[in-house]
Formats: sequence, structure tokens, C-alpha cells
Amino acid sequence: MIVTVFRTRLNPGVDDEYGPTAARMSELAQAVPGYISHKGFVADDGERVTIVEFESEEALHKWRIDPEHRAAKKRGFDSFYSEFKYQICSVIRDRVWVAKAASATD
Repeated sequence: MIVTVFRTRLNPGVDDEYGPTAARMSELAQAVPGYISHKGFVADDGERVTIVEFESEEALHKWRIDPEHRAAKKRGFDSFYSEFKYQICSVIRDRVWVAKAASATD
């Protein structure tokens, strides 16, 4: 699995334009074969973090070269972002734990 950690800060006053663009990119990413998931967070200090998972580097590459995604990235650099950083990571180990649901007799 490949994980991308995408960290940004928005320029003031771009929220109304950024929201629809981010929603469209979410739709596009989910359509890429090999897409697993993504989730975004906004910190108290305004930093935005999005974590995106793909099955492989090939799947990530398909996303990276998508023409609409490329245009949105350019728009991000040109007008949306005051800061931008991403890290692409290979998952070495993956472990999931989910608590058992309490039964009705507990």
C-alpha cells in the first residue's frame, strides 16, 4: 500500500472556490483503480492534512497524471495554497484492531 500525506494551508478568502474543487478531486480519486481511501482533517492552527491510500505506486501514478487533477494542482499552487507539502510512503506494516461490540447480555 502507498500512503500520501498531503499538508497544506489555504490563502485567505479562497474557501468558497476551494471547497467545490476539493469535492471534485475526492470524486475523481475514488474512481481511480487501486484507490483505497482518503480522509481530511483541519488542525486548530489552520493546517489541513489529507491522508490518501492507494494499493500501489501504479495506482498513485494514474491519479497523479489525471488531467483534471493536474489542473487542480496547478490552481492550488497558483491561488489556493500558501503552503504545500506532501510525503509519499510505502506501508511496511499494517495492523488493525477493532473493539468487540458489547453484547446485549453484558
